Amino acid sequence: MKVLVLPGDGIGPEIVAQAKKVLNALQKDGLDIELSEAPLGGAAYDAYGAPYPEFTQKLAREADAILLGAVGGPQYDQLDRPLRPERGLLGIRKDLNLFANLRPAILYPELANASTLKPEVVSGLDILIVRELTGDIYFGQPRGIRVNEAGEREGFNTMLYSESEVRRIAHVAFRAAQKRGKKLCSVDKANVLETTEFWKEIMTDVAKEYPDVELSHMYVDNAAMQLVRAPKQFDVMVTGNIFGDILSDQASMLTGSIGMLPSASLDQNGKGLYEPSHGSAPDIAGKDIANPLATILSAAMMLRYSLNNEAAAVRVENAVKAVLAQGLRTADIYEAGTTKVSCSQMGDAVVAAL
Repeated sequence: MKVLVLPGDGIGPEIVAQAKKVLNALQKDGLDIELSEAPLGGAAYDAYGAPYPEFTQKLAREADAILLGAVGGPQYDQLDRPLRPERGLLGIRKDLNLFANLRPAILYPELANASTLKPEVVSGLDILIVRELTGDIYFGQPRGIRVNEAGEREGFNTMLYSESEVRRIAHVAFRAAQKRGKKLCSVDKANVLETTEFWKEIMTDVAKEYPDVELSHMYVDNAAMQLVRAPKQFDVMVTGNIFGDILSDQASMLTGSIGMLPSASLDQNGKGLYEPSHGSAPDIAGKDIANPLATILSAAMMLRYSLNNEAAAVRVENAVKAVLAQGLRTADIYEAGTTKVSCSQMGDAVVAAL
């Protein structure tokens, strides 16, 4: 299996290096993967003058899975928009048709005190949010800023979903629910928005193909409230691009640190781009203090979803649990009574725990 590694910008190279240590250790145990590397984002602009150059495109299209660090940095803010690092990330998602974004929010017992919510509310939290990634109001046309008939400026965007787009994300969500607690909550705003009324109708229809999964529906405003009030009621949540963007970020903070949260963006056949949910953190880049666990856990998701190696994925996840149980913490999750370690030391500890 071909795995393309994209270190990216900021802390990206540091955290990706730790995930590579883990993958290399698994290779020695017989994991049959071939690693290659290419630039994306600012690093690609520096090397090739484009955030998603042809060199990277070729390797990305040939790969079975892609592991990404992070992109972006203040030194690129003055570039024309098409040349900015973030356009590289959007470009690879579009190029590979990565329409399904999976973002788990798991609270490890050792980090219960790191959450801003009471431990009894979040202890045992294990949610998977499935977000449609290539449609909705972010991509709908027409869009823009114009002057209306009254001579006043106005901004406009179009919320739009085709039936095929909703059906394919529905199948991803139902299949994910089958592997977990067999509960799926579809989030919409069907009482106000025709687009999401349409979404709800299709989700209900697809549910007939998955009789073992319990489907429920919830308005997005209520879902946001319930994530804070009683988050453990959810197992898998599925929603559109804009709602998923907001709810997945909200859910990430229930766990205490976004530095613990992996993500996957998948195509129709299970090929995926795997990356931590946090950004490039340029303020701490090069200091060896970033938390690599989200990247290592993203590698575990890659093993599970694209490389179809559940046993290796569980090994990596158990190794992360082990280092947390040992009391090892990077700066973002450090608390009194634990041992503060660097980014590279945390990577070494996970490898040792394997």
